[in-house]
Amino acid sequence: MKTSLRILSGAALLGMVSMAHAEVAVIVNPGAAKAPSQSDVANIFLGKDKSMKGVDQAGWTPAKESFYSAVTSKNESQLKSYWSGLIFTGKGQPLPSVADDAAMVAKVAGEADAIGYVNSAAVNDSVKVLFTLP
Repeated sequence: MKTSLRILSGAALLGMVSMAHAEVAVIVNPGAAKAPSQSDVANIFLGKDKSMKGVDQAGWTPAKESFYSAVTSKNESQLKSYWSGLIFTGKGQPLPSVADDAAMVAKVAGEADAIGYVNSAAVNDSVKVLFTLP
């Protein structure tokens, strides 16, 4: 009984870990004029590059955590601190955000110069994937 309970607990834990670390796709509108590099994407999402409209996810989701960690090397507290500094000095405002992956896909599909990120399972034919992050 104890062994089977341990096996079930271990399997559930592994399932949760794999869900939390799903691939993240950086997406653009299929008609986007340019395909930015990963460093360009970092600058767009840090408000340094205005060539495309970055769209963020509300809250600190696993996709958001993976995206910012891989692209900007910032965690949640570092990102909040970064934007607080820009807001306080009047040098920038945080990017507009959407509620979830479906809203992100719809927003990027509807705006020619929009760029965002989603769990790769949410990608459909209405958007183009620039690159994926593990």
